[in-house]
Order: sequence, then C-alpha cells, then structure tokens
Amino acid sequence: MSTATHLFHSLPRITSLATATVPAYNSSAAARTQTPSLQIACASKRSQDDDYHATLKALNAKGRFPRKSLGQHYMLNSEINEQLARAANVEEGDLVLEIGPGTGSLTNVLVNAGATILAVEKDPHMVALVGERFESTDRIKVIQEDFVKCHIRSHMLPMLESRKAMNASLIRAKVISNLPFNISTDVVKLLLPMGDIFSEVVLLLQEETAVRLVESSLRTSEYRPINIFVNFYSEPEYKFRVPRTNFFPQPKVDAAVVTFKLKQAPDYPSVASRKSFFSMVNSAFNGKRKMLRRSLQHICPSNEIERALGDAGLPTTFCLIGSTLTSALS
Repeated sequence: MSTATHLFHSLPRITSLATATVPAYNSSAAARTQTPSLQIACASKRSQDDDYHATLKALNAKGRFPRKSLGQHYMLNSEINEQLARAANVEEGDLVLEIGPGTGSLTNVLVNAGATILAVEKDPHMVALVGERFESTDRIKVIQEDFVKCHIRSHMLPMLESRKAMNASLIRAKVISNLPFNISTDVVKLLLPMGDIFSEVVLLLQEETAVRLVESSLRTSEYRPINIFVNFYSEPEYKFRVPRTNFFPQPKVDAAVVTFKLKQAPDYPSVASRKSFFSMVNSAFNGKRKMLRRSLQHICPSNEIERALGDAGLPTTFCLIGSTLTSALS
C-alpha cells in the first residue's frame, strides 16, 4: 500500500451523533435552534445561598474583579457545577484535574463527591483564595501555573501512582473544568492525546466552540482539522447548553458542556506516523480551493494521491472549498 493510500485509509471514523444532542448552527446568521430533547441548564431559583452569593462574597473579600485578560467568568449557579460532576460520573476516590478553579465553586462540588483534586490556576489571588477555602482538607492540591505552558504529566503521574496504591481500581484520572474561553482550543489539543492518563475530559466551553468540536458532518463549512484531531483521540458528545446569565461577569455568548471520552493508543486509527498524518491533514485544509492531488503533492506524487483517492471511493478531482469537501467537477 502506498504512503498516500495508507494515510487516506487512516482517516478516523467520524463519531455519529444523534441530531437531537447538538443544536443546529447557522454561521452566517449566528443563529441557534434547539431540538425538542436538548437539555438546557437554567439558573437556579433556590432560596438559600448559592454560588451567586458565595462568589461575590469571595471576590469582595479579596478586593478582586474578574480579569478580562485571563478570560475570567465565574459560575454563579451551583446546579450547573453539579451537572458537570455528574457528566463525568465523579465518584468517591476519583482523581480529578480542574483547570482554573477560580473561587472554588466547582472544586467544592468535586470535594463533596469524594474526589481528590489537582487544581491549576494562573491567577495568584485565586490560588490563595482556593488554598484558604479548602485548607481543612488534604484532598486538594493547588498549583499556580499557566496550564497551557505547564508540564501536566509531571504533576499528574505522581498523584496517579499514589492514588493507585490506595485504590487498585483507579486506572486513569478525569478532567473537569469551567474553562476560560480564550484557551479552550489549546487545552483540547493538550489533553486529548493523554488517554494514558485521563479517561474522560468534561469541559464547559463557548457554545459555538462546543458545537464545532462535536460537529460530525464532513460537508459543512465549519469542518476543520480540529474535528479530525478530536475524533482521532476521543469520542466527543455535546451534553447541554448553559445560558450566559449564569456567569459573572456575563459573557456575550452562551456556553455548553462537552464530554470527551479519551481513547488509548491501541484504539487510535492506524497510521504509520501521527505527525505525518496530521501534517497531511493540515496541508489539505491549508490548500483549500485546490485539488488534493495538488495541495498534497509535496508529500507524495500526484499519481499516488489519485490512486489513494480512488481506493477511498473519492473522485480524483476532490478539493476543499471554504473548508467543505467537494469535487471540482460537481
């Protein structure tokens, strides 16, 4: 089998999603529609103190205000934090990585569920706040680092090995986070290839990002290399929408929760080299409006690419127009 043929046949099978789980997205009108069975998290109206009061009290105590440069939007609805934990099936004894704990509202839910948490926070003031709030428990470790720059394996592996010694059934950790929207794609790219450490990743993302990451159709203008990346390393699922009114300060867009069930290396699509495979994918998308046999000719000869396309059941004139796969003759 030629190099090109091998690469084309190595394309991961795109996850089939029930249309009821993902809201329709109209990029031109920025519209959203919801299917009847779509679950939507709404603001809690309980009479007792919830995270609205706790968050404002915590911020006021430190004289802090959310920093736009850090993408800080604090969750005000404790029920959504509960739903995040349920989406990851957090149980007693689980080891959880939380990115950006903020004032610790989600952290508190995870602690109450019996988990041990490694929290990575960039803002030193929030590190101090979370440290003080949970100083009475030894099941939380807070480190001050920029997550996209830290070596998370060096922090997770010792904790994972330690937890395994106490809980033989614990094989991999989980990730649960209300992410700053401005680092979501970077975080996804860092975490999904870590199926040897994490079993699943549950993220609260900007809704538009959530829909695009889970979108399974090859023939939409929103399809990108990140979709191939996501499906190569995981099985993504759109869980529920979170209206913007649940955050402080209120962002300009709604959010949504997505779960990624991470694959382990034996379950990845068979490719000779992951680096070469994703290089081919990026070249194909960078050469949109060009036939693939031309945009990929720096990888291998055009005749090999045509043969590979034919073996994959695709026309030799296959090209990308506006990131939509199509045929130049259609």
